[in-house]
Amino acid sequence: MGKVIAIANQKGGVGKTTTAINLSAYLAEKGKKVLVIDSDPQGNTTTGLGINKSDVKGTYYDLLTGNIDFEDAVERTAFKKFNVDIISTDIELSGAEIELIEIDGREFVLKNIINDNNVRSIYDYIIIDCPPSLNVLTLNAMACADSVLIPLQCEFLALEGLSQFLHTFNLVKEKLNPSLEIEGVVFTMYDSRTNLSMQVVEEVTSYLGSELYKCIVPRTIRLSEAPSHGLPINLYDRRNKGAEAYELLAEEIIAKEEK
Repeated sequence: MGKVIAIANQKGGVGKTTTAINLSAYLAEKGKKVLVIDSDPQGNTTTGLGINKSDVKGTYYDLLTGNIDFEDAVERTAFKKFNVDIISTDIELSGAEIELIEIDGREFVLKNIINDNNVRSIYDYIIIDCPPSLNVLTLNAMACADSVLIPLQCEFLALEGLSQFLHTFNLVKEKLNPSLEIEGVVFTMYDSRTNLSMQVVEEVTSYLGSELYKCIVPRTIRLSEAPSHGLPINLYDRRNKGAEAYELLAEEIIAKEEK
């Protein structure tokens, strides 16, 4: 059975989309069948995986609102070395909250879609890139997920932001999804030249302990450039230190699942 991982943090600019793109690519490179769901109306994961939004026939918005079937929403990315499928998104997804507000059980629309279409039997991993806010899109992702992966930027007040998100996580676990777990925390945008980055890692490590991944994603120009070319880092520059970090993250997640 496939595993659903929501990549979430209520703060923007912490590396959620970069993590969704590159983790998915490395999981697929290691032989796993991967579906990415772009649940952020900005649609940056869609672009970063090489999908031209103007060519998309059916989006995540269309799927949530019942305008298309699951099979028609899934697109195959064009990478030759591995296969990643995606449910793409554009800015129209911003209207989903209004569309869903009158629906009973609106937090479970995605869960029902995944269950009704046996998506877990098709894919090894379903990766959901969440928007940087607690809205109906994030709730749908967390309500259907097995676990939440939390990218955490190495910056001032990171621990405060993490504690706020964990409060949200506990509420969702209590009210919507009792089986939801913390997949882990991955440090992003780490700068070894600064004392601050090292202090953040030390603080969060003492706070969370075993829920941290060994992988620490550095701040690199090539990692930032890759999405603008519609490529994950393992196809754009796999010798980059960011590529090494995301490969390690994929290996850690696979090893954790196999245990």
